[in-house]
Amino acid sequence: MDIKDNAFARQFEISVAAGLITVEYSFQEKKIFLTRINTPDNFDDDAFINDLLKNIMEIAYERKLKVVPIFPKIAAFFRKNATYKDLLPPGIKL
Repeated sequence: MDIKDNAFARQFEISVAAGLITVEYSFQEKKIFLTRINTPDNFDDDAFINDLLKNIMEIAYERKLKVVPIFPKIAAFFRKNATYKDLLPPGIKL
C-alpha cells in the first residue's frame, strides 16, 4: 500500500480509483492523534479502510509513536484489532 505522509496538510493520503482517501492527524509529544477519515462520495470499502489503518499502525510502530484514536471509526478499529492495543497510551480504554 503506497501511503503518502503529507506533513504539511497533517494527513496520510492514498489514491484509489474513486479519488483520494485521507486520514487526518495531529502530533503532541510522542503521540499521534488520528482525528478523521475522509473518503470519496460513495466509497464504502470497509476492508480497504481496515487495511489502510493497519498500515498506519505499522508507521506508528516504526516512528515509536503512541496512537490516540479520536475518530469513532478508528476507535472501533482498535476494539476489533487487539493486536494494536499496545499502541494506545496508558489510561486510554476503548
